[in-house]
Amino acid sequence: MNTMLRKSVLGIAGLAFTGGVFAGPVAAHADAGPVEGKPVAAVAVQADKPDIAKLIPHGVQGAQSKIDLNDEQLANAKAIIAATKKAGLPERAAVISIATSLQESKLENLGHLGDLNDHDSLGLFQQRPSSGWGTPEQITDPEYSNLAFEKGLKQVDGWQDMPLTEAAQTVQVSAYPDAYAQWEQQAADIVAQHWNS
Repeated sequence: MNTMLRKSVLGIAGLAFTGGVFAGPVAAHADAGPVEGKPVAAVAVQADKPDIAKLIPHGVQGAQSKIDLNDEQLANAKAIIAATKKAGLPERAAVISIATSLQESKLENLGHLGDLNDHDSLGLFQQRPSSGWGTPEQITDPEYSNLAFEKGLKQVDGWQDMPLTEAAQTVQVSAYPDAYAQWEQQAADIVAQHWNS
């Protein structure tokens, strides 16, 4: 075989080998079909849920509380998630916000409660106009109240690495600083279910 022909054959063989190395694994995975007997779509849906390690990076602290949510409460939780995304904050901020609202108002957008009111506290987060949170109309707007809460959260150095109750308390300055922790699991479950819906 002459040298020129031999180089051509070796070159073509080399291209075939290289193409097999690069295309082989891709082709093998393209036909993989169901993973462990699960349809591909089911695997993709699970991948869309936020990672629990991002939602509860420290694990839950203490006994957990849970309430059944009505349509209004669920709509308020979804409004908090939407406002968190609008602010460009991660899922963890939504968990902290929802847990805070669960503690402060059970995710109910509270107006003035008369004698039952804690000073002039209003809305999902029981924010006070007299403390500079905004007007009563603003504070009772779920998007505005959440953005105001998260603005305060962003001003807390290292909030992403704090236990939930510490981050929430730093913003809220509550008389019951440890109470936020009891809502972390339910808040994380809500965010996991609705973050990508």
